[in-house]
Amino acid sequence: MEKERSPRNKTIAVSQGEYAALRKRLLYLSAEKMSCEQILNKTICADLFSALDLLPAEFADLLVLDPPYNLDKNFAGFRFSKTGDDGYLQYLRSWFPKIMKALKPNGSVYICGDWKSTFCLYQIMRENAIVRNRIVWQREKGRGAKSNWKNAAEDIWFGTKSTEYYFDVEAVKQKRKVLAPYRESGKPKDWEETKDGNFRLTHPGNFWDDISIPYWSMPENTAHPTQKPEKLIAKLILASCPEKGIVLDPFLGSGTTSVVAKKLRRNYVGIEVNEAYCCLAEKRITLSDADINIQGYSNGVFWERNTLRDQLKKGRV
Repeated sequence: MEKERSPRNKTIAVSQGEYAALRKRLLYLSAEKMSCEQILNKTICADLFSALDLLPAEFADLLVLDPPYNLDKNFAGFRFSKTGDDGYLQYLRSWFPKIMKALKPNGSVYICGDWKSTFCLYQIMRENAIVRNRIVWQREKGRGAKSNWKNAAEDIWFGTKSTEYYFDVEAVKQKRKVLAPYRESGKPKDWEETKDGNFRLTHPGNFWDDISIPYWSMPENTAHPTQKPEKLIAKLILASCPEKGIVLDPFLGSGTTSVVAKKLRRNYVGIEVNEAYCCLAEKRITLSDADINIQGYSNGVFWERNTLRDQLKKGRV
């Protein structure tokens, strides 16, 4: 039976009546190698290991990788079992070099993980790409611990295939409040004075404390257990994929990467083994036709956590 939700609960779900129509939008594998035209802006319902050798070579500008973390996890019946570092690194090596073949020579790659798997992520990145940085983003949700520090952050390793790569720093600047404004000749220096406060556009660092985890009253929320925020993925895409470029996510889950790519006028290819999640992704992609908003991002600027909402209420943005 379908759950009856509170009117304020905006969690996206696929009803039984929608499932058949959404399933028809999915792309299923054949035995033949696929062309870029066949897979562009499609959700491929397949096991990654079956799809790897069928993908076209060097077609993607950006790889966004969010594989299962080295944890015991149940993804709606698809289980991933925790192993040691050696076992997890072996798992990464079984697919990472092959997926890199889909990346253009000047392409970029991001891979997500937690503190337990970050050593393995660095290893696999340095074996197959040029490591550029490690992003740490504050994941404000999380369980407390009596005998350890609360796990409240995750990592994203950033790499490129070569020394020539696309990076648009202007597209990912953040708008921050200025607490101690500096003036030169009586005028603001590197900041803007407004009726609602003093703000500065700052260059993005590799510690992100402005991300909100999707929850039940947010329009992007789904029941997927490891859904990434749209704002998080938007930063990766805007920085490392040109407009009309191609973003590939081989662990698509509920579809966040494809949805954000479409909202930001990029092309996408998503691969997901779970058919139910594929349909959920397709529903979200369809919903983005009517709503291209990304929480915390407006008019080409990323705002600090919760500050954009306040400005919207005042009608300033």
